[in-house]
Amino acid sequence: MSESPNHDERLEPVRFVVLHYTGMESGEAARERLCDGEAKVSAHYLVWEDGRVETLVEEDRRAWHAGVGEWQGVRDLNSASIGVEIVNGGHDFAVDGVLPPFPEAQIVAVERLVADILSRYELPGSAVIGHSDLASDRKQDPGEHFPWQRLAEAGLSVWPDADEADIRVIADADQGGREVSLAQRGLAEIGYAVEVSGRLDKATRLVLAAFQRRFRPERIDGLLDVQTMARISSLVEKM
Repeated sequence: MSESPNHDERLEPVRFVVLHYTGMESGEAARERLCDGEAKVSAHYLVWEDGRVETLVEEDRRAWHAGVGEWQGVRDLNSASIGVEIVNGGHDFAVDGVLPPFPEAQIVAVERLVADILSRYELPGSAVIGHSDLASDRKQDPGEHFPWQRLAEAGLSVWPDADEADIRVIADADQGGREVSLAQRGLAEIGYAVEVSGRLDKATRLVLAAFQRRFRPERIDGLLDVQTMARISSLVEKM
């Protein structure tokens, strides 16, 4: 039986796993909100710092975790995904600009849970995405400290092969051109909701920042540089 009342009928088959951080001061506060009928939010699983995994909504139901967004042309991500909330304060509870860590026991539990979901639904590692991937205009979770590369090395996500180190900027804010169009097409092929306009507008910069937060976390500026372009190109081949 579901612990959260916030769910309804699933309208699509499961195609993705969406990872979130809770973004609240404690796991207890997050659980209370996820199980509050007035909050209208939920997730299938809640992963605590000590590695406990709690089921809040059964997988055959649509949990309300993704909100407005799009990935690989799918807009009803709640119907098409399993939502995993990871207890972590995130950007709202950073200390001196440093995001709170994800304890080892918690990451091990996330890896086991994701591996189980992918196995049961016969999904590839590329099916695992972050909340910020599908809603780059409003979300940052699970954040740049989440160990995406580690998950990819375990076959539970994807990671670019490109080792290009050049961070020379190709296009700055509001600039455009062929390179911007190529980057936009690549981001769209990966799954991001971005218009191929040839302009590095605000919407594109937000998508680039979301891409960098996941695949180039050491430098998140929303600009198009040589290294980011190389990583986009590498990932197109993996999706």
